Amino acid sequence: MRREHTAWRFILSIIFLSLAACSGQPDSGPVEIKWDRDVCARCSMVLSDRLHSAQVRATPVAGKRSKVYKFDDIGCAVLWIEDKPWRNDPKTEIWVNDHRNGKWIDARSAYYVSGQVTPMEYGLGAQSEPAENALNYEQARQQIFELEARFNTHNIHLKESASDRHNETGERQH
Repeated sequence: MRREHTAWRFILSIIFLSLAACSGQPDSGPVEIKWDRDVCARCSMVLSDRLHSAQVRATPVAGKRSKVYKFDDIGCAVLWIEDKPWRNDPKTEIWVNDHRNGKWIDARSAYYVSGQVTPMEYGLGAQSEPAENALNYEQARQQIFELEARFNTHNIHLKESASDRHNETGERQH
């Protein structure tokens, strides 16, 4: 009787552990993207480009499970994570597609080549091997910030220019 009871406990333990292992997302690595359904955490665009997307896995609340945030472009991921207190936490993972084959690679150890057509026009494609004139993660990050600053300045000037034209003519210019 005692053996049967122990055997059942053992079997139930294995079943429980198997079910627990299958439930939910893993605690590290990229997750599967639902292409043309998942949206960018920064700009809310649908993720469609299988060669230039990014993911950030972080633990925003200590003691809780990690959470994955998805992005349509590495530029969105870099800009979004900048103000997060856990951005430099060693447990925070950043993943990006290799622009040649779509495989997920570690964004911090990737090499970035310019001249790519990307969803948000940051123009960077990641790859796992070095390339001539490729940027490392920090250089790519700086380029993204520079592009964003230039873009925002451009937008401000356009708005000021439109406002000036409106004030001069009394009509709204389109």
